[in-house]
Formats: sequence, structure tokens, C-alpha cells
Amino acid sequence: MSNTNFQFFPPEADSPSAKISMKDIHPKYYPKAKARCACGNEFSVGSTKEEIEVEICSACHPFYTGQEKIVDTAGRVEKFRKKLAKKEELKKKRRK
Repeated sequence: MSNTNFQFFPPEADSPSAKISMKDIHPKYYPKAKARCACGNEFSVGSTKEEIEVEICSACHPFYTGQEKIVDTAGRVEKFRKKLAKKEELKKKRRK
């Protein structure tokens, strides 16, 4: 096998491939976009949006804080706890 070095040369300005390239197809980039967390923390990030709202950030995420936090989406945690309580009641009734 031979070691072939590939080099990329940009197309000439008058070549057909240079003429078909699209201009202005990328969204505007904001290097200091503001991100706001539900806990109230604000920080800067690079994004294509000026302002971003997030539910969890490093200031309130359990992995970083070491505290347990339950993120309830549409009452699913409560629904689960109710089901669990019903199961416990049925077990107690069956034992009697």
C-alpha cells in the first residue's frame, strides 16, 4: 500500500462548484446568549437563540448538588405514589 497524501484545494472563484454554494444558510450565532433555569440561576452560553429557558442546570441538578430532587412532569410522580399506596392497602387487606 502506498501512502497517498490528499490535499484539499478550495474551488476557484469562477469554477461551477463555487457558484452553486449557498450563502447565508446558517442561523445567527449568539456567543453570549442568556440561559435561565427554573431555579433562578442565569448563565451565558453560545447558542443560535438569544434567550434560553431550561428546567435543570448545574446549580440545581442532583448530580452536582448531592441532594435528591424529583422533577414532576404532568403529575407522574404523584400518580405513581397513589398506585403504590393502593398496592400497599391491598396487601394489608389480603393478609387479614
